[in-house]
Amino acid sequence: MKYYTALTIAGSDSCGGAGIQADIKTMSALGVYAASAITAITVQNTKGVYGIQNVEPEIVKGQIEAVMDDIQPDAIKIGMVNDRDTIKAIANTLKKYQGKYQHLVIDPVMVSTSGCRLMQEDALDIFISELLPLATLLTPNIPEAEILAEMKIQNAEDIKTAASAISKLGCKFVLIKGGHFDGKEKIDYLFEEGKLITSYRGLSINTRNTHGTGCTLSSAITSYLAKEMDMNTAIAMAKTYLSGAILAGKDVKIGDGNGPVNHFYEPKTLSTK
Repeated sequence: MKYYTALTIAGSDSCGGAGIQADIKTMSALGVYAASAITAITVQNTKGVYGIQNVEPEIVKGQIEAVMDDIQPDAIKIGMVNDRDTIKAIANTLKKYQGKYQHLVIDPVMVSTSGCRLMQEDALDIFISELLPLATLLTPNIPEAEILAEMKIQNAEDIKTAASAISKLGCKFVLIKGGHFDGKEKIDYLFEEGKLITSYRGLSINTRNTHGTGCTLSSAITSYLAKEMDMNTAIAMAKTYLSGAILAGKDVKIGDGNGPVNHFYEPKTLSTK
């Protein structure tokens, strides 16, 4: 017997709603064994980020190697990576293990929900050149897609143009999340090698408890990919899980700012049908 396993490489969120904590909660809720490599320790709560301490690149490298040499995860997710040296260490380490895992999901975490920059500006070029070509799937929101594509996105046509530009950076699949657009309906768009495959529609939920939604979605996708689902099914299931987690936690008060979703509502009720 063996668990489905996943590795998350990301920063720690001291208030527990995003980062490594959200990743582990999500993976556990979906029946996947979660291993982790911590890239940075943040000082934050629901109101903001007040400090970031990077973990030494050699220690990040060592964490990844320890997991890969022993547990051998089925899928890997990368979240917050803050500086050039850490990104280089992650990329060089994962290159050694190519073929040992099935999927790599990268959530390009650049700015927190509260507006704090989480990736140093001089790290972007290394992130693009070294990490993105290793990815199976990239999951940017609109502001992140604008940075990666070097253009303004104002409508669905702009999303297609941006996806084409981002795909040329080397990742096979790109999921551009449309949650930053106004409107009752939120639409995410999945592209394969720059071509639109499908879109995912969801209702806008009136709540301020949105801390860690990007981390949660990318971790859910990673979990379903680890469970050997195809990309379209994995994303659709992850979207369903996230919507349920937001709905279950929308009226719960945790802190005075943007609270978390409810990761442990009953995901066992989800179905692939």
